[in-house]
Amino acid sequence: MILDGKSILVTGGTGTFGRAFVRHVLEQHDPRRVIVYSRDELKQFELRQELSSPKLRFFIGDVRDRDRLQRAFTDVDYVVHAAAMKQVPAAEYNPFEAVKTNILGAQNIIEAAIDRGVKRVVALSSDKAANPINLYGATKLVSDKLFIAGNAYAGTQDTRFGVVRYGNVLGSRGSVVQFFRKCRASGVVPVTDLRMTRFWLTVDEAVRIVLRFIESMGRGEIYIPKLPSMKVVDLARAIAPECRFEEVGIRPGEKLHEVLVPFDEARLTTEYDDHYIIRHPFAGDPDEPQPGGRPLHPDFSYRSNNNTWWLDAPSLLALVGEEPAGGFAEARSDAAVHDATGLNTRLLRDGGAWGARRATRATGTPPAPITGRGDDGRPTVSPSV
Repeated sequence: MILDGKSILVTGGTGTFGRAFVRHVLEQHDPRRVIVYSRDELKQFELRQELSSPKLRFFIGDVRDRDRLQRAFTDVDYVVHAAAMKQVPAAEYNPFEAVKTNILGAQNIIEAAIDRGVKRVVALSSDKAANPINLYGATKLVSDKLFIAGNAYAGTQDTRFGVVRYGNVLGSRGSVVQFFRKCRASGVVPVTDLRMTRFWLTVDEAVRIVLRFIESMGRGEIYIPKLPSMKVVDLARAIAPECRFEEVGIRPGEKLHEVLVPFDEARLTTEYDDHYIIRHPFAGDPDEPQPGGRPLHPDFSYRSNNNTWWLDAPSLLALVGEEPAGGFAEARSDAAVHDATGLNTRLLRDGGAWGARRATRATGTPPAPITGRGDDGRPTVSPSV
């Protein structure tokens, strides 16, 4: 395995993703050492109690501190950059703090990695970075651009930078799943908009996606996994079926639907069986696309409301570790068909929907992806190359 015998550093290593990543690497791989880089000494103490390994190291530090990063990156092979200021309202009210962490911190990571000869750097991004309308998304877009351009900035040095962009992580700190659970006791669950959709994945899936990308990454790539969508109101109904739901309106900086591949990047994107790769021309000399990819229709976009893969409520409950509550069958969405885009994308209702899709992906024979519409308005499939 690519991580065996290597030194790996994780910024934001005490966060939801960082903890899961560190645990997985220690349990499933044989690294030389794993370094947790974060600024919270209490969380580092707690993680030290959970994971007892002679290969585990802890660095107190902030990504805003370039000198500390230079020291921490000494003799490091791979860096996973998960540290960020992520809360949308907090970023709006403290805009330059978000800039200092998400943008200046990204540049500090890039310069320290080049100076210390790090082989590969993977930066975690968000669907909010695609066509951003809030400050958090805007800072992550700039961060993504910095990491892509970092490949050219590195010159002839063998340091690769890449980005993984994905959706909402189920059960992460501050996630809507935790919020809906807290609301159950009151009997009332506020939902911003009944039409709202999001991409979803588990933290374990996020870890596997990042590890897969580390092994295969070329220069200047944005890796976008294919993920299931779900309406937020259906998520709320699944978690709190006995509650009353109040539509309270979209918050400032919030989108009705999220985007992973915007229209304007379709021409730069290659589709594979279970992911997309965006290659930007500003990455210096990007590697050639891996075989098996397909170009996308110029009008393609990958949005949470035009997805062909929908997560049903029983599968969602299984993913977050809950059993269906009483009244669940009656509380599910009345809509049998989700038609926000006119594609008549059917909501999956059988409990094996997620598992069936995962098994299909594992065999490498998923259904033909929708990449555009022909003259008759029906979906068209991108050609193989």
